Amino acid sequence: MSVAAALVTLLALGVTAPAAPAAAAALPAHPAATARPLAPDSPATVTVTGEGSASAPPDLAVVGAGVEASAKTSQSALDAQNKAAAALLAAVRAQGVADRDIRTESVSLDAVYDHTGGTARLTGYQAAQSFSVKVREVAKVGAVVQAVTDAAGDAARIGFVAFDVADPAPLRAGAREAAHADAHAKAEQYARLSGRRLGRLVSLSEDASSSPRPAPSAADTPGAGLGGAPVAPGEIRATATVTAVYELD
Repeated sequence: MSVAAALVTLLALGVTAPAAPAAAAALPAHPAATARPLAPDSPATVTVTGEGSASAPPDLAVVGAGVEASAKTSQSALDAQNKAAAALLAAVRAQGVADRDIRTESVSLDAVYDHTGGTARLTGYQAAQSFSVKVREVAKVGAVVQAVTDAAGDAARIGFVAFDVADPAPLRAGAREAAHADAHAKAEQYARLSGRRLGRLVSLSEDASSSPRPAPSAADTPGAGLGGAPVAPGEIRATATVTAVYELD
């Protein structure tokens, strides 16, 4: 039976229809959001890059020296090379270079061919040996080079002379200090230009740091003067780059 028909029946019997149920209580209003104090604005910052370098005179050198000999037979080429190498080593040791500072870098024996006329014709053999010689007294480098060429004669070969420092740590530390000071000076300038004061250092990172290496100089032409054994040591330089972030007050 439908709801309407049931109500008609009740009225006909004199029964008062029950009052409609009270409306459901309204849901409580959503409480108002609690006001929270806004976080203070993040402080203004300045980001700068600092660069620095440090230099020092070299205190050692590495000389690339060697010998080379050619002959009709392989044994003759080896004998000539061995004789020249022995003379080279004796001359280097006579200059006060310790055995621990002399190292053989390569030994070779190659056949030599003549390719004239489009055919390969064996003409002989070439034997060679190369050494790295560490000279811990820079003032003796020229004498060592001259001693090698005098001892080995036409078989002598000088590949390079490289100057360096025995302990690179102080140079690297000096470069980092200079880079840090450069970054701080830049940050102070930007703070002043902005009408602010330089605040605390927020972060600091090293972007790059180079190993000490010879500083370029117009007077130091690679290989210049080796014939007469004068050398120009120049300076060894290390560099560093840092990125710093400072707050501005």
